[in-house]
Amino acid sequence: MKISSWAFESVGRPLQPMDRDESPDTGQVVVQVAGCGVCHTDLGFLFEGVPTRHPLPLTLGHEVSGRVVEAGAGAEAWIDRDVIVPAVIPCGRCAACHAGRGMICPDQVFPGNDVHGGFATHLVVPAAGLCAVPDLSDAKVNPAGLELVELSVIADAVSTPYQAIHRSGLQAGDLAVFVGAGGVGGFGVQIAAARGARVVALDVDPERLATMANHGASKTLRVDELSFKELKRAVRDFAAEHEIPTWRQFVFETSGTPAGQQTAFGLLAHGGTLGVVGYTPERVEVRLSNLMALDASAQGNWGCLPEHYPAVVEFATSGRIALRPFIERRPLATVNEALEDIRAHRVRGRVVLEPEI
Repeated sequence: MKISSWAFESVGRPLQPMDRDESPDTGQVVVQVAGCGVCHTDLGFLFEGVPTRHPLPLTLGHEVSGRVVEAGAGAEAWIDRDVIVPAVIPCGRCAACHAGRGMICPDQVFPGNDVHGGFATHLVVPAAGLCAVPDLSDAKVNPAGLELVELSVIADAVSTPYQAIHRSGLQAGDLAVFVGAGGVGGFGVQIAAARGARVVALDVDPERLATMANHGASKTLRVDELSFKELKRAVRDFAAEHEIPTWRQFVFETSGTPAGQQTAFGLLAHGGTLGVVGYTPERVEVRLSNLMALDASAQGNWGCLPEHYPAVVEFATSGRIALRPFIERRPLATVNEALEDIRAHRVRGRVVLEPEI
């Protein structure tokens, strides 16, 4: 299989066109890319020097949807099926996987990090963990009318907050506070609201907050206009207004900034739960003893287990959460421009790159 892609060759330099020949091994498939979302993790590799596990040159991109066009031995049943490729693919065989802890699988495959990713016409990945996409032409299955290319963002931007929320135990009537309401946080707001929670969205961007007020947020707060003390009081008053006790309050850090992480930790209440979803390579100073004093909990979240993907797809295709208003589709050939636009905050939605095959 001849694969055309855009390769990451050195930190801070534009991606370069690269062609290679690659065939699926036993248990692997070749996926023809319909769309690949651009994540801030890709920018971390390219501009911040976050190390990749695969040596350079490397094709980035880990939010992939597409069609299986070739398969190795044992994976032939996937040929001609539309799929979403999980951003993190556990091996399914090791002790961690057998214990239900696939997200710490030492042999996991992260496209665009461990192997060549989706800024390409095709990619080769393990068949294990692939999420089969239902028939999108069936209006009963897909009343939202989504296209395969749009489902690419499920592979990280949607599935990651889904797992964080699922693992937290958030229930209907609970309070969910999202620190950072763009990208992953924006989808998290929608998922929490769809589960029946009352949602407070925090951000510095008034347009983003206005959008989330129409997509699940019961209350929005500008963190750049309030002192932390005022912010905390506003959240506490909202919880009191809706009679939500502190132990039913969940804070999700989805900004991936030092300030956001400090704010999220500071908002923890007695018996509350903190979900750390955003990533920053910078150091963050917090008083860890708060967890003890408040009898609170903090939990990180790495990706999403493949077994949760069908439920996430149903959330999207049923229309319980919206994808299309938050996606900006661009040709794959414009990848470098897209990366620069995202870096410069000139893009409001999730960019999805489409190969011209």
